[in-house]
Amino acid sequence: MKDLTPDTAPQTEQALRRDLSDAFRICHAMGWSESVGNHFSAAISADGQEFLLNPRWQHFATIAPEDLLRLDSRNSDTLEGPDAPDASAWCIHGTMHGQLPAARVILHCHSPYATALSCLADPTVIPLDNNTARFHGRTAYDLSFGGIADAQEEGQRLAESLGDKSVLVMGNHGVTIVGDTVAEAFEDLYFFEKAAQTIVLARSTGQKLAVLSDAVAQNTAEGWQAYRGMAQKHFAYLRSTLPPLGS
Repeated sequence: MKDLTPDTAPQTEQALRRDLSDAFRICHAMGWSESVGNHFSAAISADGQEFLLNPRWQHFATIAPEDLLRLDSRNSDTLEGPDAPDASAWCIHGTMHGQLPAARVILHCHSPYATALSCLADPTVIPLDNNTARFHGRTAYDLSFGGIADAQEEGQRLAESLGDKSVLVMGNHGVTIVGDTVAEAFEDLYFFEKAAQTIVLARSTGQKLAVLSDAVAQNTAEGWQAYRGMAQKHFAYLRSTLPPLGS
């Protein structure tokens, strides 16, 4: 994640709202939405304290830019308001944005293979190919699942577990991805699901895994940096496939 300063030119709120609302709808199109739960958020202010979050229990497929809540992590009365967000979303995303200003976009979902990976006793992202090695040195783990995450202490622990990484495997739960832009975070979410699928399928054979060396894995991870521009192109394509809202 990049370090941000107060004079860093942020994306306009209108554009950020459009990107985030489209990310919800793309996530649903991928088959990764889950009833009316799970949450995506994006920081508005340079210090990360003010952020956008999906409304309480609104289906991903229906979220329009104007539906997104604008919240301040410093407001202790947020859950008392008439348009209060989901308690779990507030406790996790509110705390993480408050603690990690560099986490501009935070995406959390229970995509099938990422969730399956998180349910293994050892959910380590093993470098087996290009996609798994993409996350070499970028993945953190929190294996202290305690049920529905609706306490501020849970958000604090997750923020501490993530640290300076961009992917958090949440044991027995799912995955959280952070990024500088919605497109970049979504690209990592997309590739993490593919990486998890590869690991789960490879492990399911029961055969010995051909694990890449640390040197090769690191070289592969660094090699991905030259392809960061893929995120914008891929997101633009996925956006173009979305049906009009309300159709």
